[in-house]
Amino acid sequence: MPTKEPPSLETAYSVLKQFARRPRTAERCELCSTEIASHHSHLFDPTARKLVCSCEACALLFSERTDARFKRVPRRVRMLQDFQMSDGQWDSLMIPINMAFFFHSSPENRVMAMYPSPAGATESQLSLEAWSEIAAANPELKKMDPDVEALLVNRIGHSRGFTQAEYYLLPIDRCFKLVGIIRSQWRGFSGGTDAWHQIAAFFGELKAGATAIGARGDA
Repeated sequence: MPTKEPPSLETAYSVLKQFARRPRTAERCELCSTEIASHHSHLFDPTARKLVCSCEACALLFSERTDARFKRVPRRVRMLQDFQMSDGQWDSLMIPINMAFFFHSSPENRVMAMYPSPAGATESQLSLEAWSEIAAANPELKKMDPDVEALLVNRIGHSRGFTQAEYYLLPIDRCFKLVGIIRSQWRGFSGGTDAWHQIAAFFGELKAGATAIGARGDA
């Protein structure tokens, strides 16, 4: 039986050139289809709780409008250094894990609590009394832009005695990015090493780019 000869160097090079010529799929604005950079603006549909990738021109159209379907997601990230919340107050929120984000939903007309899970963003029933007590102790929470800004709480290291709890006021798209990391990387019951490395990297990047302020708004 004749032995099949390997492809020549010239043939292999020709195949590689074909792959090299194939253009990469560019990201595009979901409203006008304009090509956008990898770091781009987002719009948020509060009713559908859906993020939309946007070019700057489309994002500007929704920056000041209060009656539009979409709201522009801000980019600032603030770390609250002296956030006031006791372990008992956290327990009263009845979040099943030591990580969650909170935002005011305009369609629901209430503050919502959600936590990341392997199934995606999961809503937790939030006690209005418990939240009101925490908000009263941290007036900066009342300045959150409804729908598009959130309080992200990370108490995982704190619950194990490793690190202090972390509290951020940040864009809602960052929260859903964290949800995406956990949903796509979580393996088994404990998550796996890769998932925890990516979660740590997410919070490391968040902290590095955040402006540190007091929970009461003082810089």
